Amino acid sequence: MSERIYASYWMETGDDPTRAAEVIAGEQSSGTFVALPTETPELKARSGARVERLEILDASSTPSLPGGMASKVYTRCNMEISWPLENIGPSLPNLMSTIAGNLFELRQVSGLRLTGLRLPSAFATAYPGPAFGIAGTRRLTGVAQGPLIGTIIKPSIGLSVEETVQQVRELVQGGVDFIKDDELQADGTQCPFDQRVRGVMRVINEHAQRTGKKVMVAFNLTGDLDQMRRRHDLVLAEGGTCVMANLNAIGLVGLLELRRHAQLPIHAHRAGWGYLSRCPQLGWDYAPWQAIWRLAGADHMHVNGLRNKFSEPDDSVIAAARAVLTPVMPQAAMEAMPVFSSGQTGLQAADTYRAIACTDLIHTAGGGIFGHPQGVAAGVSALREAWVAAVEGIPLEQHAQTHPALRAALGFW
Repeated sequence: MSERIYASYWMETGDDPTRAAEVIAGEQSSGTFVALPTETPELKARSGARVERLEILDASSTPSLPGGMASKVYTRCNMEISWPLENIGPSLPNLMSTIAGNLFELRQVSGLRLTGLRLPSAFATAYPGPAFGIAGTRRLTGVAQGPLIGTIIKPSIGLSVEETVQQVRELVQGGVDFIKDDELQADGTQCPFDQRVRGVMRVINEHAQRTGKKVMVAFNLTGDLDQMRRRHDLVLAEGGTCVMANLNAIGLVGLLELRRHAQLPIHAHRAGWGYLSRCPQLGWDYAPWQAIWRLAGADHMHVNGLRNKFSEPDDSVIAAARAVLTPVMPQAAMEAMPVFSSGQTGLQAADTYRAIACTDLIHTAGGGIFGHPQGVAAGVSALREAWVAAVEGIPLEQHAQTHPALRAALGFW
């Protein structure tokens, strides 16, 4: 029996659910809107998608999305559809077209969300996945255990090269492990990429020569393919240890080509994730989405953060982090490091640790570090001590009694 691709969905339909599921299976494989003589039983058996499971959940009198067929009742269900691998081969771009293509537009569908994905081992053979992952990131940063304490250059955009370099200088002197560009900071005239890299890496390299600690900086090289390759090579030549790309901006092929070229970890930012996920009745769950990007080569994956400044609830954030820490498939872990960000401080450390039961993560705090009343170094120290308390199971207020930077931070966090 040939290997198959399995995708799970939440579906809402004004049609008979069984018929709607079959329409989706046909549309996404050998069928079309009318029966054709060339779609023989033999061809359909060989290349047609199959509805593997259909579970009725409940119903609504109104549709979740516009444009569907009129009905008095809209049935909601969980379903699983499978495709023969031979339809597309182990190709991630064509996988995307198959599991997340025209089916979202069908009239029979008044709500559809991709919730799960199981892939055959051929994908692990075709795609090497992250080149560095958790182990490589720890090796390059020298942080053997505990979370990487990180931050984002703030303001997000508008600083000059000199102002950016000064922020980096304060951060490395303060003991930070990881620094990243904001996703909006790329190659503007106020802070050109090449000048920013050279200026920042002078500080990073000098600090490493003095102390032996080389802070990882994720430079945002988002651009077209030639720009990204050239920018990566500049970071590498200057002694940098990480590059960053905005996944939804560069697309799947952009990341695949960057992964083939890169000799550095790829910090993957999910800017735009909200338009794929925020409507509960449309789009993607994070678990199948991140699996595709890890296969494509992302070493770090953003998962938002607990009690964040955005709209995502905490249970969704934790589910995202757990997904990133789960093997993509039994045959290949393709480990990546979850990145917590967005309105983060040490107040989230204990709950984050309790939820994922490990410290294989990057915890980035912008205002939570820069806003410390005693300065950047105290901000870094406070966030680190919050994690010490979290791992050791010590109440934060109790730990703060013997750690002045943490005690001061509690007043503004």
